[in-house]
Amino acid sequence: MQHEDLMIFDPTAVKGNWQKVFGNDFPIHLEIGMGKGKFLLEQAMRNPNVNFIGIEKYESVIVVSLDKMAPYKPTNLKVIAMDATNIMEVFSEGEVAKIYLNFSDPWPKKGHTKRRLTSPKFLEIYRTILTNEGEIELKTDNKRFFEYSVLSLFENNWRFCDFSVDLHDGRTDIVTTEYEEKFKAKGMPIYYLKVQKKG
Repeated sequence: MQHEDLMIFDPTAVKGNWQKVFGNDFPIHLEIGMGKGKFLLEQAMRNPNVNFIGIEKYESVIVVSLDKMAPYKPTNLKVIAMDATNIMEVFSEGEVAKIYLNFSDPWPKKGHTKRRLTSPKFLEIYRTILTNEGEIELKTDNKRFFEYSVLSLFENNWRFCDFSVDLHDGRTDIVTTEYEEKFKAKGMPIYYLKVQKKG
């Protein structure tokens, strides 16, 4: 499989037609900020009846991820080079079943609050593109970002399904990211939550 087979170069052209891109009607899971692609590739290999899309804004990182993915020839995985602020241009209402936010930039400065991927602005976007029972899964090593996200999701009327302040304590079979493996090796806690869209 070539890198070009995994990339979607003009995602706005397929808005509302992602099922045709994959050639099936399986649910779509979206990772925003996929990094080097370990998490997304492993999810795709484990779940052949789910279509996975990864968004990453740094092209140098995308090249690394494509090198990693291509030998496995995943038919249920696509990659987009873009910034998360533009995802409404790429997905129609109710087109995505799940969103993964793995180790997102915490944007710690108060003036950067709106850039956080769990700010009210982004949560409204997710609410639009997610299905009626769509979910968000979040993992982070940043306690302040986690606390901010919990409060933001609560205040914006999301239903909490799962929650952990030390994800790897007692849980097994977790699909990890590259960052997560490093933090886990150092014994650092991983904060995790899963929420569901309310009607």
